[in-house]
Amino acid sequence: MRLGDIAEIRTGLVLTRKKATIQYNIQAKYRLLTLKNIDESGTFNNESFDEFLSNDLLEKHYFTEIGDVLIRLSQPNTAVFVDEQYYGLLVPSSFAIIKVNQLMCMPEYLAWYLNSDEVKKEFERSQAGTRIPTTNKNVLETLQISLATLEKQEAIMELFKLHQKEKALYIKLIQEKEHWFKALSKKITEGLY
Repeated sequence: MRLGDIAEIRTGLVLTRKKATIQYNIQAKYRLLTLKNIDESGTFNNESFDEFLSNDLLEKHYFTEIGDVLIRLSQPNTAVFVDEQYYGLLVPSSFAIIKVNQLMCMPEYLAWYLNSDEVKKEFERSQAGTRIPTTNKNVLETLQISLATLEKQEAIMELFKLHQKEKALYIKLIQEKEHWFKALSKKITEGLY
């Protein structure tokens, strides 16, 4: 099954067309999603969102909605699921917005699937451009998707969430061990003088 068969795919806004260049032209201010806001692991990070000053009121379809899947159109083609915390962000043309038919596929599952090694390799094979390889809407629409049943998708997502929590705990443990080691080594070296 192709992604285009189960989802509506649209690219974000070309910002230069709507950017207010002088204070007088500003019609609206929006929180803007940028490449720095998404980690390669497919999650939003703690970076603050940029502010976009627009010379026009923008159409609703350029903003994130709960249940959307966003995918970066340049390498590393990271996909991210939009939940209520990231609702209402302006999406630039460096991302595609995917609205999946939720009767067939969970959006969280789709984001996870798009971040898989197999799909990333498929994007590399189909990318255009020599300096900055990019993926386009047509490539996304024709991408073959292996869909598990909704029950299996749910099970995979539960396992994935547990895996993410475990990774976060390991990272926290490593950071605490690093602080402990620095404090202990400082204490030992101070005792030498």
